[in-house]
Amino acid sequence: MTERDTVVGVAGMTHLGLVSASGIAGAGFKTICYDGDAALVERLKKNELPVLEPDLDTLVQNNGSNQVFTSDLDSLAQCDVVYIAPDISTDDEGRSDVSVISGLIDAVSGILAPDAVMVVLSQVEPGFTRNLAHPEPERRYYQVETLVFGRAVERATQPERYIVGSADPDVPLNPHFEEVLAAFDCPILPMRYESAELAKISINFCLVSSISVANTLSEVCEEIGADWSEIVPALKLDRRIGEYSYLAPGLGIAGGNLERDLATIQRIGDREGTDTNVVAAWKSNSRHRRDWAARTIKKLLLDENPDATLAVWGLAYKENTHSVKNSPSLATLAQLPTAKLQVFDPVVSADAVQRDGVVSASDPIDALSGADALLILTPWPKFKKIAPLAVSEALKGKTVLDPYRVLDGSLAEDAGLHYHTLGRAAAPINER
Repeated sequence: MTERDTVVGVAGMTHLGLVSASGIAGAGFKTICYDGDAALVERLKKNELPVLEPDLDTLVQNNGSNQVFTSDLDSLAQCDVVYIAPDISTDDEGRSDVSVISGLIDAVSGILAPDAVMVVLSQVEPGFTRNLAHPEPERRYYQVETLVFGRAVERATQPERYIVGSADPDVPLNPHFEEVLAAFDCPILPMRYESAELAKISINFCLVSSISVANTLSEVCEEIGADWSEIVPALKLDRRIGEYSYLAPGLGIAGGNLERDLATIQRIGDREGTDTNVVAAWKSNSRHRRDWAARTIKKLLLDENPDATLAVWGLAYKENTHSVKNSPSLATLAQLPTAKLQVFDPVVSADAVQRDGVVSASDPIDALSGADALLILTPWPKFKKIAPLAVSEALKGKTVLDPYRVLDGSLAEDAGLHYHTLGRAAAPINER
């Protein structure tokens, strides 16, 4: 492992801070990982991580003495660069609670070494970083975080680019800060604070736009006999759209961060008089597609048999995470109050459904026993390894709702399942 001269501090050991610090330590920097929660720090020292991320535990173990966990704030005084990186919660209106980050900034500013710089990594609204009282602007940066739940280690260790906000983007970066960024061998894009803060929102807006395109047109496919999966390759070969475009239909936008950014721009639009009507359309489209599973299973089964038994695979808002923030799965189940539920998720407890009588299955096949239909509401990788024939043999009814195409649709129909997914019409039962 390459040894570096710069000492890096990261304040806030929740999801963002822990993964970011681990990536920096993995690049050879001595990294001081601070959190005021002493009990959390003790768990981290034992590699008892508070978040689920593929390969994170291995990364932390391999970092060894490069990564130091502490609840002693003064330990950050030895650092050349200190990141402020706690997770920021949002309310139901998409407003961020910045009290935690503001408190950390105040605390760290009081012990920051005279030549050290502070970098705000937590996502904040445009204007936040410039309006800070301390430290002075030349020692203050904003860096766009790259966290994606379920892919956080990959994003922390192999970033596509770094977007950095400063008081004056024409002034060279602090050499210690530049050493940290340069270690990852990716483009560094300096800009003013407000541009960097808005850049993160802009990225998420482009994602939401793509999601909305996929969801709108995949629903049309379901009605006219087209198949969205056949159309996507043609779109990705168009250079104006591109091979990495996010064009997979799903159950709306979820998780909290995208919703927060939409709400932020709507508030700015209301305050400044800019046109944000497209945001309202995106949100409406998202709610409509989120409810696809509930609408479909009611039509196929529950309208005639409201207390039918449903097997449910997946409660997390997406695969490879324990988060249920704005989970489409939980939103679906909330709309099916009379159905009996047998649920399985690899990491999320059945208690997340917050309903009496929910049966917690020991594995995916166990959830199918005696069930009238299967709803696959989180595309966990382990579900993809289950043969459709095994599902057909274990499931009493034959209806399967698989919005994310976890199962092979053709094999599912060959196995006698009544298979429904986003982006194509289900084959009539008499043709199966």
